[in-house]
Amino acid sequence: MTSPALLLQVNGETRRVLVPGQTRLSTVLRDELGLTGTKIGCDAGDCGACTVQIDGVQACACLVPVAQAAGHAVTTVEGLAATPMGAALQRAFLHHGAAQCGICTPGMLMAASELLAAEARPEEAAVAAALGGVLCRCTGYRKIVEAVCDAHRFLGGGPEPRAPWAGCAVGERLPRADGPAKVTGTDRFGADAAPDGALWLRAVRSPYPRARFAFGDWAPLLARHPGLARVLTAADVPGRNGFGIYPDIKDQPVFAEGEVRYRGDCLCALVGDRAALEAIRTEELPIAWTQLAPVTLEDALGGEPVQPRWPDNVLTTGRVVSGDAEAALRTSRHSAAIEIETGFVEHAYIEPEAGWARRVGDRIEVFACTQAPYMDLEEVAGVLGLPQAAVRIIPSACGGGFGGKLDVSIQPMLAIAAWLLHRPVRAVLPRGESMASSTKRHPARIAARAGCDAAGRLTSFAFEGLYETGAYASWGPTVAGRVPVHAMGPYRVPAVAARARAIFTNNPPAGAFRGFGVPQAAIAQEALWDRLADAAGLDRLEFRALNALRAGDGTATGQRLEHSVGLVECLDALRPRWRALRAAAAAANAQADAEGGRRRHGVGIGCMWYGIGNTGMSNPSTMRLTLGPDGLVFHNGAVDIGQGSTTALLQIAADALGLPVAAFRLVLGDTDLTADAGKTSASRQTFVSGRAAAEAGQALRQAILLRANAGPEARLALRDGRLLVDGRPVGLETPLEGIGRFDPPTRPLDADGQGIPYATYGFAAQLAALSVDLDLGTVHLQRIVAAHDVGRAINPTLVEGQIQGGIAQGIGLALMEEYLPGRTENLHDYLIPTIGDVPEIECLLIEAREPLGPFGAKGIGEPALVATAPAILSAIRDATGASLTRIPALPHRILEALHR
Repeated sequence: MTSPALLLQVNGETRRVLVPGQTRLSTVLRDELGLTGTKIGCDAGDCGACTVQIDGVQACACLVPVAQAAGHAVTTVEGLAATPMGAALQRAFLHHGAAQCGICTPGMLMAASELLAAEARPEEAAVAAALGGVLCRCTGYRKIVEAVCDAHRFLGGGPEPRAPWAGCAVGERLPRADGPAKVTGTDRFGADAAPDGALWLRAVRSPYPRARFAFGDWAPLLARHPGLARVLTAADVPGRNGFGIYPDIKDQPVFAEGEVRYRGDCLCALVGDRAALEAIRTEELPIAWTQLAPVTLEDALGGEPVQPRWPDNVLTTGRVVSGDAEAALRTSRHSAAIEIETGFVEHAYIEPEAGWARRVGDRIEVFACTQAPYMDLEEVAGVLGLPQAAVRIIPSACGGGFGGKLDVSIQPMLAIAAWLLHRPVRAVLPRGESMASSTKRHPARIAARAGCDAAGRLTSFAFEGLYETGAYASWGPTVAGRVPVHAMGPYRVPAVAARARAIFTNNPPAGAFRGFGVPQAAIAQEALWDRLADAAGLDRLEFRALNALRAGDGTATGQRLEHSVGLVECLDALRPRWRALRAAAAAANAQADAEGGRRRHGVGIGCMWYGIGNTGMSNPSTMRLTLGPDGLVFHNGAVDIGQGSTTALLQIAADALGLPVAAFRLVLGDTDLTADAGKTSASRQTFVSGRAAAEAGQALRQAILLRANAGPEARLALRDGRLLVDGRPVGLETPLEGIGRFDPPTRPLDADGQGIPYATYGFAAQLAALSVDLDLGTVHLQRIVAAHDVGRAINPTLVEGQIQGGIAQGIGLALMEEYLPGRTENLHDYLIPTIGDVPEIECLLIEAREPLGPFGAKGIGEPALVATAPAILSAIRDATGASLTRIPALPHRILEALHR
């Protein structure tokens, strides 16, 4: 039966749709009307990405049946600019850097515009209330709040964005180069587009953490569902049925072969019409199961092997030894010990995995969300058995990554389906499937001990960490290698013994997540420093300043730090805030004591360091600039997942060349059109790709000067498509090119962890002020102050946004986030910080310039997060005296610690 026509008023136009009345409004907007600015993050009303307005009131379009919207005025982000305040709000978002990855931005804008229609100059509390139903994983919300409160200033155009002179872009707060597409909803994410006639793919995943299985006859299923085109299993993989980060560890199968190793492991894939795939019930699938007892971290060492290749379940071991830590501990005046345990943490990017693939002759093209297009290229070539030249990866806009989109997910199976069926094939993972199947932050069990002398100078540090890597290797070797280097923190410690092991279990693979295991280690190490400071009778900040690394100091790996060691400067910047916050907490506690109050106030501190780039490995990036009749083009293969690399690298290249940023046209990500810039991880893009961009700019400048026979101080200009050097035209009939490549100088670590693991490090110190309800065990964050040595802030607005976003994720790590397989696989049961959970954040940018970096810059993505949880847990101890051994600090755990 044909559905009756429904008339919708969308963005001021009457639209006629023929769909069942119960169809979600979000589906109609996207699939029928092509308004993909309305994003889908959960389809359950949890994330708010699909927020639209119905008669001026915000609503989650995924929860509204289209029949209910008929006859009402629906406004989406595509129609927001039709009102003066809507356009002003978009400009305010660009000015304040309120859009990072951009996947939540349309929902935020629509929720905010309802508030602004009633109140043009709202207070912060009103903004928080209005936007409380929309989740953001990138920004930390503070830039969004600033933009909404400030939107009225942009009515009628508002402040014009500054256009810096040629050579003066670095250090400027330029709006994102990719920002307009984010605030208008035109950015194309993995689920937003696909070739005409694309089939759909549905992965079939294990409901068990460990089991054997066997397929029956697929013919009856194919007969019952004519729209089902094919069932793909391991037997259909043309090349290698395995993928993984390391060339010699391709241990995760595209399709499992007889045994599944975690809940979410993929058995096979159904390909066909979308309606047909959605109609197939799980019970119809001819799969026979034999459940097996899963291996957990408790019984992994010496237990039954998860994978035969590693009979002891130890994937790899990282180690750093310097001096005799045990002997130094025995002779230390003061000593302290701690044991902590952290759980799985979900990336919770608002955009689930999505994309498409198509075969073009003897080549395959894949369009998907990714952090590492050239790694995807290698994996797809491997599973198809093709030369790498036959594969093209086109990164979509990436709606958050944080390390979770470094591993391939849907790319191999999409490529196999499109290759075999000679049809485009697309997929969008539902939220539950995304959370069940994707990598997580490694759970860790850490035991650490440390000592100091009578004056408080550190003497020794011993660290033992078990990091659960789950069913497959993923980034386990990277984590095990990075953790021992960082385990003692950014301090001078004469004797160190640190070991980290990556352990297999039948839990989800643990991969990269903003810090590669360092955040877990920092929680333990910073707790020890608080205890030693107290034992030595020293202020906790001054204890850290006494022991902080300085230029000229050596590290536990034997590396001499010659430049850009800014921790002392960070602590100096924090000292006045530390004293003021501690005085305020003491006064509040005194008042509570006098009044019989049950809330205690505390202030905590946490420090960190973080090596930029790969650990003791080659880590290159290549950038290319061209100048010819088609203009000045920046071929940039560094994927921007919200951190702002597209803009920062443009500023760097522009100043190195000597032309304004407005002169450039951008070509981004596509492996056919850009060189390998390396993965977007390890906080490396600004430092490594930024240096390559600077080299490319300088190379193109030299080529121009040579053609013009001009000196090094010559001024360049582009006017009306013509290149001018010192005002004289220079011919561009033959295009010019500048290529830059940079690989940071490092040296592999030996068996004792001695070497040069990183060319430079980021440093930071953060303060957290909070209160704890002694009856409920709840924590109320009041303020966080973050001082970060960034080398040079290429774009201070983007740097602040990264710090604030990292802090928000650190809040989640400390206080609320705990992924439990099979139990917290949605954004309702798995809690991430909302706009109401993030307090005032003050960012102090310390610029201890790094000579190797572009214009002195280093990275900020991961350093932003590492110190936050230690500072919060330190503040909880300061307020209550309670030390938590299981993180996150959920209310019942705080109460247990108080009772102990």
